Amino acid sequence: MRGGDARNWDEEGYRTSVIEEREALTLTVFRTAFAPSPNPNPNPDIIVAACSDGSVAPFSISSFISSYPSSLKSNDHHQHLLDNQVADPLYSLQGHQGPAYDVKFYGDGENALLLSCGDDGRILAWSWKEILNSVMPSDGKGNYFDPVFYLVNPQHKGPWGALSPIPETNAISTDVQGGRIFAATGDSCAYSWDVETGKCTMEFRGHSDYLHCIAARCSSNQIITGSEDGTGRIWDCRSGKCTRVLNPTKDMTEGKGQKHAYRWVSCVAVDASETWLACGSGSSLSLWSLPTYDCIWSYETQFPIQDALFDKNQILAVGAEPVLTRFNIDGKVLSQIQCAPQSAFSVSLHPTGEIVVIRLHPSVLLYLVESVSQHA
Repeated sequence: MRGGDARNWDEEGYRTSVIEEREALTLTVFRTAFAPSPNPNPNPDIIVAACSDGSVAPFSISSFISSYPSSLKSNDHHQHLLDNQVADPLYSLQGHQGPAYDVKFYGDGENALLLSCGDDGRILAWSWKEILNSVMPSDGKGNYFDPVFYLVNPQHKGPWGALSPIPETNAISTDVQGGRIFAATGDSCAYSWDVETGKCTMEFRGHSDYLHCIAARCSSNQIITGSEDGTGRIWDCRSGKCTRVLNPTKDMTEGKGQKHAYRWVSCVAVDASETWLACGSGSSLSLWSLPTYDCIWSYETQFPIQDALFDKNQILAVGAEPVLTRFNIDGKVLSQIQCAPQSAFSVSLHPTGEIVVIRLHPSVLLYLVESVSQHA
């Protein structure tokens, strides 16, 4: 039996490979976003994931589906299209020091900017056109692109001029027409950034704990934030003032004798008409009328809601249970289907309305929307 040449042993390389393998096994995807398609193809083929290792990873949907057995695709049309297939990203942008928590696209078409934020308190903006037109190395890894620009959360001054740590950015939202990026951060504040100048133009202060989520209501020049303090707040972007405080579970917890029950607002989503607000708070999902600020209904779930979105007049929600739930606008559960992740942090809807993506690593989970709506 012949052994290897110990003189060529790379101890540091071996240690690095072990760490990378362990990180891959525990990698978490916190957010996903479909990429805009270059004309004339109107259907996005790439979805981008914000990952716990600080990377921003694009995946090709068509490449993955084409590798799946055609017989299974046809037979399982009314089941989930893809379940436990492992997909590798096209490449991996190593953008953040610490986890990347959110990813969004600013603008449409090939001139769009890919935005990401994370634990390091930075918002990075890459040229999506440059990424699409670049030839990536065979391993698909590395920091081969410089951001077009980056934004860093402000630090607050303490006694004797000491500066606070840079707070993390947990979520971002955009207002393309107004040229703004909004950030929900770990210092209990939200910030508005001017894309052209790169300057922070507004600070929204009023929450008593860190922010989980943020959504822009551009038609009314407002943003909506959700916090660990258990409230949602609606803010006027012209003045920076809070115009309304929403307490999604106040009546519910007090009515059940759980006045001190711990609740947090984990996700907020605004529909296309910007009339309705879906709010995940603790183990409940509620719907609010934005013109009147009334809570229309609140539905108690068996698990914490971690993400929600509107699909026309319906709502898709996921959370700390392997279930994708569809609600109608009246709060009735239309369907629930099982999914592989025991806890799903993100749900994204393909613009064509055909595919739902729940999580990308270690499995890519693609579901036909038709099967989601029909499966009981």
